[in-house]
Amino acid sequence: MKIFIICSVRGASKEYKDKLEKYVAELEKEGHSVHLPHRDTKQDASGINICRQNREEIKKADVIHLFYSKESEGTHFDMGMAFMAGKNIIVAKNIEYGPGKSFARMAEEEWEKEGAK
Repeated sequence: MKIFIICSVRGASKEYKDKLEKYVAELEKEGHSVHLPHRDTKQDASGINICRQNREEIKKADVIHLFYSKESEGTHFDMGMAFMAGKNIIVAKNIEYGPGKSFARMAEEEWEKEGAK
């Protein structure tokens, strides 16, 4: 299965990246092909070209794994592209959320359960 990881890149700590890489290593050990943006997207490209690279990989993905962060603009942008492409997600890591509407709640309680289609 081809998996795209939506996660923070800009400003991500070494500890955060290490957790992502460990998660991805387990998926790859299971035989999945995984696109991890900080590792696989050319980060020295212009902003628009980073978005284009991720768009193409999201289109190719069978499923999206989400490490949600409300502070990450790139996470929100990639979520929009994945939703528009009709991709289903697995929420791998989410933030705590309370009552009311939020992207974190929508991702976990609606998108993951019902799908984007």
